[in-house]
Amino acid sequence: MTKKSLLDTSLGTPFLFVASVVVAAALAVCFAAPASGQQARMGYTQAVARAKAIVAKMTLDEKISELHGIHTPTEYRIVPGIPRLGIPPLQMTNGPAGAGPGGAGPQKPATALPSPLSLAATWDPALAFEYGKIEGEETRETGNTLLEGPDVNIARIPQGGRVFESFGEDPYLDAQMAVANIDGIQSTGIMATVKHYIANNQEAQRFSINEDVGERGLREIYMPAFKAAIQEGHSASVMCAYPKVNGEYNCQNDPLLDGVLKKEWKFDGFVMSDWGATHSTVPSAMAGLDLEMPTGRYFGDELKQAVQSGQVPVSVINDKLVRRFATMMEFGEWVPVPKPTPIPAFAHGAVDRKISDAGMVLLKNEGNLLPLDIKKIRAITLVGPYVVRPNSGGGGSSHVIPLYTITPYDGLEAAMELQIHFNVLDGSDIDAAVAAAKRSQVAIVMVGDEDTEGHDHPITLPDAQNNLIEAVAKANPNTIVVVKSGSAVLMPWIDDVAAVVEAWYPGEEDGNAVADVLTGKVDPSGKLPLTFPRDVDQTLAKNPEQYPGVDGTAHYSEGLEVGYRGYAANNVTPLFPFGFGLSYTTFSFGDLKVRSAAGNDDATVSFKVTNTGSVAGAEVAQLYLGFPEIAEGNEPPIQLKGFRKVMLNPGESKTVELKLDAHSFSYWSVQSHAWKVAPGRFEVMVGDSSANTPLKGSINIQ
Repeated sequence: MTKKSLLDTSLGTPFLFVASVVVAAALAVCFAAPASGQQARMGYTQAVARAKAIVAKMTLDEKISELHGIHTPTEYRIVPGIPRLGIPPLQMTNGPAGAGPGGAGPQKPATALPSPLSLAATWDPALAFEYGKIEGEETRETGNTLLEGPDVNIARIPQGGRVFESFGEDPYLDAQMAVANIDGIQSTGIMATVKHYIANNQEAQRFSINEDVGERGLREIYMPAFKAAIQEGHSASVMCAYPKVNGEYNCQNDPLLDGVLKKEWKFDGFVMSDWGATHSTVPSAMAGLDLEMPTGRYFGDELKQAVQSGQVPVSVINDKLVRRFATMMEFGEWVPVPKPTPIPAFAHGAVDRKISDAGMVLLKNEGNLLPLDIKKIRAITLVGPYVVRPNSGGGGSSHVIPLYTITPYDGLEAAMELQIHFNVLDGSDIDAAVAAAKRSQVAIVMVGDEDTEGHDHPITLPDAQNNLIEAVAKANPNTIVVVKSGSAVLMPWIDDVAAVVEAWYPGEEDGNAVADVLTGKVDPSGKLPLTFPRDVDQTLAKNPEQYPGVDGTAHYSEGLEVGYRGYAANNVTPLFPFGFGLSYTTFSFGDLKVRSAAGNDDATVSFKVTNTGSVAGAEVAQLYLGFPEIAEGNEPPIQLKGFRKVMLNPGESKTVELKLDAHSFSYWSVQSHAWKVAPGRFEVMVGDSSANTPLKGSINIQ
């Protein structure tokens, strides 16, 4: 989608149910639309001209009314319309894990998708597109026209309260998943909102914390996913974040909003504030904030007075309105707000299950205990808090009210065709759990956390859960632990259990998806999108100045050494490395070829992946680069620059070809404030995780 910049304008599949399926009333859609459910998009240049004409007819009071939301007992995510000019309301629903709290009335049930972190663990942009498509369709089906998602903030610390909402610790993986997700959302005609710009990496003191971030860290770690979301995904809008960056609140940060976002990256959509993230009138208006949410504390009467006094030119106000109106027109949203329509619960649930299956990560499988052999096993103990209830998603503004849920017990019982005796306990009585485990051939312990927006979380499971695992593991050597978490967790019992599956927050199909992996109906192919530390001291939390900050400032003194980059740079071995994940089959890598294109900085890396095991499965081939020495400061020793998920039958081989361009070999120069290609010898590393790259090569860049 190519758009003309506004910068120079003078105008300014479920089988079992625990909760009943909620079906929305079948109401007719109040606007004409093609059979696909999408509006034909107006060309952007035409939309800008039409938007300018409408803005020219507006009074100052009408203009101000369109620059902020309203908050009533029944409306919270709405910018009101103006009937006399044909301006429709803008109704939003929160994301990014599905259609969450929406504009009018109480929150409506929707498909509770697996957490975005689970989606990232699939390493599959095609699934990110499907995920986004469901989000977009259900945004419209719940009566709204904009989705607040995706969240592309980097998981700088695993303790972050919203890590579950985002795509992990690596900027390249983050960017690839974000672009595909936005494409999926916007393929439905719904506007996406990439958030939270920028460096919104902790919930601790989130309304006031000042993040002291170096220029190079901003450009190489925290900006790439936003840049890709705008320049490749063409996100309709951007949400600015709560914290300060380098001394200035994000929503009034002129260098980052007007400077980088609008001028440098040529973003011509609109910028909205996070809820309550606006802290000023004139500075925010002049820095590039276009829409204050949820109300007009600063962009209401105070903004009108600023315009009348000449502090904010009318041309600036006009530009904000033209940006939003033209974007709404382009997406076919310049129409009456859609009325709710029924969500296809079963069809969307089947996609939910497929994505959840693909995101589960097999972390340990001693003696090939998994998959469970239902022909040989006759008694299983299922124990733990997340055996008796599902853990469909995290809390806070992203919470989705599921259309239905599948409990782990029901999912496993259905998958095993009632041939196995289950002892089901919630784990509150450890003695009972131990007695049951002793009587069973296999014990499955399901534990987890309940991360939520608003505060950060320890990465330790509750003591009661750790004690339960240890006691059951002593009673039964065939103990399997299924973890349902919003981030990395510590595993002090890892050496005592036979198998571990990281299931994340699996969405409403929780029980079916877990059963698919445990029984081998699905070969686990998920890979970790963030590093799992051995202890808290392997995270930035060991230094309070870095996290959560001292005297109101968090110092990002680690620079580029975020996540696996930091582990590699400091020769620290984590519990499980970034990119790691086992399978029920085995794979090998070979035949590495690195070819550079004459006269430029492009290169092609090709290699062969072979399924050397006995079952069909998918491997995620990962390409990393090691940079040559850089005078301004060296890059971390290993960086993800490409990946491909490859499905292979037993004995099958496929050749994978990955492209590298000049940006792959570039670093941000603080001296020149620009990207520069680093000349010299680059190491090329290919394998199945950041810690296992059996194929080694090199390429010289002059």
